[in-house]
Amino acid sequence: MIGRRTTGWYARTSCGRPSLHARVAAVGAVLCAAALLPGPTASAAGTPGPYGFAEDARSVQGATSTTDAERLSPGTTYTSSLPTTGKLYYSLELDSTSNAYVSATAVPPEGTTVSASDGIRVSVQDANGSSCSFETASIGSSRSTHPITAVGAREAKPTGTLCQGGGTYYVVVERVARTEASPAAWDLELTPVLEPRLKRTGETSAPEAWNSASPAPLTGGATRRTGGTGFASARLLSPGVWRDDIRPGQTLFYRVPVDWGRQLYATADLGSASSGDRGFVPGALDMSLYNPVRDKVEDAGVSYDGSQKSAVLDPLPPVAYPNRYAAVGRVNTMRFAGSYYLVVHLAAQVADEFGDVPIGLKLRVRVEGATKAGPGYSGQSAPEGLFGITAQDRAAAPEGHGGAGGEDADATMKLLAAGGIGTGSVLLAVLGVWTAVARRRAGAGAGA
Repeated sequence: MIGRRTTGWYARTSCGRPSLHARVAAVGAVLCAAALLPGPTASAAGTPGPYGFAEDARSVQGATSTTDAERLSPGTTYTSSLPTTGKLYYSLELDSTSNAYVSATAVPPEGTTVSASDGIRVSVQDANGSSCSFETASIGSSRSTHPITAVGAREAKPTGTLCQGGGTYYVVVERVARTEASPAAWDLELTPVLEPRLKRTGETSAPEAWNSASPAPLTGGATRRTGGTGFASARLLSPGVWRDDIRPGQTLFYRVPVDWGRQLYATADLGSASSGDRGFVPGALDMSLYNPVRDKVEDAGVSYDGSQKSAVLDPLPPVAYPNRYAAVGRVNTMRFAGSYYLVVHLAAQVADEFGDVPIGLKLRVRVEGATKAGPGYSGQSAPEGLFGITAQDRAAAPEGHGGAGGEDADATMKLLAAGGIGTGSVLLAVLGVWTAVARRRAGAGAGA
């Protein structure tokens, strides 16, 4: 009896692209036909260096006064530069009902000296200079240069009095706790987004009870997955055990789709040093979790002495819209469905003690609980689909141990993007092809 081959079989498309495993052959067939259709032009390559900026990001100049502040359009990503001193201003035009969030990711140049308190402050102000919100992010105890992110927000509240109503608002970004040793400008990535109002007002208080017990760690074999270099290139992880390597001074980005009503658990295991050397680096490994608007939810860190170490996120509540009414930050920030980002940094000082060589990294990811209906938004977010699980993610990363075939899951989505056509239309066609192929195989098997 001849069984179906699941490995070693490669399908080649006639588009001239590299071969992929057979399970993405249908995607190639659709893209070959779609290649004749007009599509958007390719954007310039992202900025090289320790952080991978979004390839389609637009350059914007921060102003030193609100009078000259350039406008940011929600749903668009921007790059800018933050000097050592002074404030930079950008403007937003907002309606009276949407919530606006603006994240700023600052990237200190590699090799510069930084202190634990060096960082950035992001705030949103109204036309009268009142602060709607502010947030500060700092380098931290590792004193190792790495990307840091802070978020400013304007929340529309029916009972609010400050920063309400439509009009012009200002995003203010500045350095904090500047040291004489780090005078160089820091690169910035700015991502303004909009959350629409609800069709109907729901709960106005955070859930009082949820499962705060930590589940048993996932075990079993790991699937290799190389982390991205920025939020835009964060690699997709489904529930399972994942394997990567991380070098001293490196920051890796991953994303986990989490739907309404579901709970995320994550652990980062740093392997033992292959050199066998002994030493000690405080705050060597840091794993931070960011929500879909890139607001930090929680982080976990461990020091390193050459033996294996594990960083575990504290239990988090199920994703729910009313979480925003909680006073505790790690509950308040679990307010959206969508992609949650795991960002892992290994301090540069590890190289001094154990050599400038990669160290093994394992990520153990759980997503548990029953999916619930969303809150019922009255319109689309900007960018569209930000606060939900996309069909692309469901197709590329179905639930299950080890994810959807390691590196090939993202290869499918990259091939879709390379085609320069709407992924929604392509996905419908691809799913149709997959269904037809599956039925044909089932019929052939029945007749054998």
